[in-house]
Amino acid sequence: MVLRINKDHQRFRKIVKGKIRDDLRKFLTRSELLGREGKKYISIPVKGIDLPRFQYGDNSDAGVGAGEGKPGDQAQVDGEGIGPGGDQEGRHILEVEVSLEELADILGEELQLPRIKPKGKHRITSERDRYSGIRQTGPESLRHFRRTFRRALRRQIMSGLYDPDNPRIIFERCDKVYRSWKTVLSPQSNAVIIYMMDVSGSMGAEQKELVRLEAFWIDAWLRRNYQGIESRYIVHDVRASEVDRETFFHIREDGGTRISSAFRLARQLIEAHYPPEEWNVYLFHFSDGDNSSESDSRECCNLLREHLLPAVNMFGYCQVASAYGSGNFINVLHEHLSDEPLVVTSRVNTKDDIYDSIKAFFLAGR
Repeated sequence: MVLRINKDHQRFRKIVKGKIRDDLRKFLTRSELLGREGKKYISIPVKGIDLPRFQYGDNSDAGVGAGEGKPGDQAQVDGEGIGPGGDQEGRHILEVEVSLEELADILGEELQLPRIKPKGKHRITSERDRYSGIRQTGPESLRHFRRTFRRALRRQIMSGLYDPDNPRIIFERCDKVYRSWKTVLSPQSNAVIIYMMDVSGSMGAEQKELVRLEAFWIDAWLRRNYQGIESRYIVHDVRASEVDRETFFHIREDGGTRISSAFRLARQLIEAHYPPEEWNVYLFHFSDGDNSSESDSRECCNLLREHLLPAVNMFGYCQVASAYGSGNFINVLHEHLSDEPLVVTSRVNTKDDIYDSIKAFFLAGR
């Protein structure tokens, strides 16, 4: 039987999800969500939800101020108020904890994103037993000797049966405790996301913030579709290198741009660790579109067509607006790879464009 409190909680969660859906485009652009990201849950500020509460009283508080009053009586006020009285409703903001899985589901439902079908043997989830507690019953092979001994010793001392000169401990049924276990799923990584970002001088803090937000929601959606996933991070100017997640989102560099260096490093990672027949590989490149030369841009197209696209589920290129970049790389991709269905491009000029960018990347459910 479902308790009333459980029904109320479920109803409350539906209200919260509805509020998040109504303001989803706004939630996608909230940079503070990244700072409050925990292991599993994120605090979401939701306005317009009033928590039910008890209000005590005898319902005899009629009148104006104190004492009884009549219609038309003038209120007596001591002192002056601060500023004129407002005529707008207040904004009631409540912070609720929402799991990343719930956020990803809301994102997928609102954007009408299709579920992704994993491939390869790595989609198999293995099971293993983990000893996680103690219980009163169980097979003798799982008896916890040390705890059983302590319980028997304590019982004999308390009952006066223990003889220090003849320290003999006799176990009784009430003394015995056993290890308990539970079966846990051990998912195998069957997908990898390789993020590549231009960190040259034309990519400022604003551009990196756009990249960070988009990468966060891409990661959330893919992790919802796969039981296990790996992420690799590449940064580049004229030279590319692999870094960890923290460095990827906070690095500051300067210099020129050679995009092909990142594509070569991504090719090396795939060939060394992720055979395409077993892995779902997603490539995402973020840049302001400024490259060192037209010849390097054409070389990038050759690397994509001949080596990268045959090995990946999709290649997503997100071009962020910059006052210093030429923004021409996306045009080169359109010119040379317009016939490749695995190449998906998007432009993100402001945070409001992140919503449409994610929808463009996963619309086909690659």
